[in-house]
Amino acid sequence: MTTLATQNRRLRGHVEKLVALIAIAAVLYFPTSLSIEARLTLAVFIGAIFLWVFSTIPDTYVALAAASLLAVLGILSAEDFFEPLGHDTTWLLIGAFIIATAVTSSGLALRVTSWLSVGITSPRTLVHLVSLALVCTAFMVPATSGRAALVLPVFLALVPILESQHRWLLVTLSIAMPSVVLLSAVASFIGAGAHLITDQILSEQDLGSIGFSAWMLYGLPFAVVSSHVSAEVILLLTSTKGQRQQRLQIGAQDFPDTTSNLGEKRSLAVLFIAVALWFTESIHSIPPALVAVVCALLIASPSFGAVDLNQAIKKIPWSLLLFMTATVALSEALSESGAAEAMASGVFSLVGGSNAAWMFIAIVIALSTAAHLFIQSRSARSAVLIPIVIALAPACGVNPVAAAFLSTAAAGFCHTLPSSAKPLTIFYCEDQSRPSFTNAQLMRISATLAPIHMILLAIFSTVIWPALGLHLFQ
Repeated sequence: MTTLATQNRRLRGHVEKLVALIAIAAVLYFPTSLSIEARLTLAVFIGAIFLWVFSTIPDTYVALAAASLLAVLGILSAEDFFEPLGHDTTWLLIGAFIIATAVTSSGLALRVTSWLSVGITSPRTLVHLVSLALVCTAFMVPATSGRAALVLPVFLALVPILESQHRWLLVTLSIAMPSVVLLSAVASFIGAGAHLITDQILSEQDLGSIGFSAWMLYGLPFAVVSSHVSAEVILLLTSTKGQRQQRLQIGAQDFPDTTSNLGEKRSLAVLFIAVALWFTESIHSIPPALVAVVCALLIASPSFGAVDLNQAIKKIPWSLLLFMTATVALSEALSESGAAEAMASGVFSLVGGSNAAWMFIAIVIALSTAAHLFIQSRSARSAVLIPIVIALAPACGVNPVAAAFLSTAAAGFCHTLPSSAKPLTIFYCEDQSRPSFTNAQLMRISATLAPIHMILLAIFSTVIWPALGLHLFQ
C-alpha cells in the first residue's frame, strides 16, 4: 500500500512538472505577437506560480529567484529590482512589527480576556465580544499569523474555565477566533502583508496609493460585518439551541492577577499615538512609514521603552518583507514588458461584451475567494492576482483600484483546511488534547461561509464602497 501511494505521488509530481513545462513552452514559442521580453516574463511568472502551488520550496525563495532571473535577463533593471526594499510601505511594516512586539510581550492579552469575559452569561455574547476585540487587533499587530499568536493565550485562558461544562463553546471559539482574525485583517492597512503588496503594485503602476486612512474607511465596515456574520454562522453550525441557551459563570477569580504594568501602559499609549497619526495623515501630512519608525524608536528607547530594540528586530518577519519586495519587482516586470497586458487581453476575450464589467467582478470575487485552495500564502495570492486584475479592469470598464481592493478583501477567505492559513494551523489541535475543531467541521463551515462571503463582497463593492468614495465603475 505504501509503495503504491509513493508511486502515485511520484507520478503526480511528474505530471505536474510536465504540465508546467508545456505551459512555459507554449508561452515562449506560440505567442509570436509578443516581444521576447514579455514571453520570458510570462514564462518566469508561470514557473513561479507552479512552484508556489506545488512545491515545498519557500515562497520567499521562489519570489526572489524569479525577480533575480528577470534582472539577470535584463528585463528588470537593477534599480527596479532593489527599489521596493526602500519603499515606504516596507518601513511602515518594520516599524509596526516593533510596536507589535512591545504590545505582545506586555501581557495585554490575558488582561483583555478577563475584561471581556468576566460577568458574561450568554455564549452568543461571549463569541461576539471576542470577535469585536479581534477586529480591533488588526490595528495592533501586522500579519494574521502574528495576531493569531497574540490571541491564542486568550483562548487558552478560557480552556480551564469552560472545558468541564461548555466544551462545545471552546470548539466554537477554536474556529471562530482564527476565522475572525483572517476576515478582519482587511480593516487595517497593516492587517496583512498582502495589503501592502497591493498598495505597492498600485503605486508602481501610477494608480496612486490607497493609504492607511482610506483603507480603514473601506475595510473596517466590511471587516466588522463579515467577522460578526461569520462568528454567528460558526456558532449556529457548532452548537444546538439548548447549548446556546446555557448560562456561563465566569468570575474574576478564574483569572490570575491581571493588574496592568508600566510596560503595558506605555505600549498602549504609543500604539494609540501611532494609529491616531496614521488615521489623521491628511491633517498633519506626516507619512505613515515615518510615524511607524518614530513610534518604534520611542517604544524601544532605553529610558521610556517597553521592549529591547535588538530583540524586537529579531522578531520582524524578514522573510515576509523580502517576499513583498520581490513580488512587487516581479509585478513591475509584468507591467513593463507587456506581459500583464497580454494576459489581460486574453482574459478579456472571454469576458467581453455588454456585461463585461459584471462578469469581471464576479470572476474576481470567485477566483480570489477560491485561490487559497491552490496558493496557500495570502501574499502570494495578491502577487499573482493583482497585476492581472489591474491590467484587465480598465478594459472592462472597472476602476482598477476598486478591483484591486476587492480582490485583496476576497483573498481573506481561506478556511477550507487547517493548512489553508497559519491562524487556523495555530488553533488546530490534531490529537484533541485541548478542545479544537476537526477537519470535517472546518470544511462544513467553509462550504457555508464561502457563498456568504462572496455575497457580502458583492454588496459592499457595488453599494457600500461606492457610497464611501471607492467607485467600482469608471
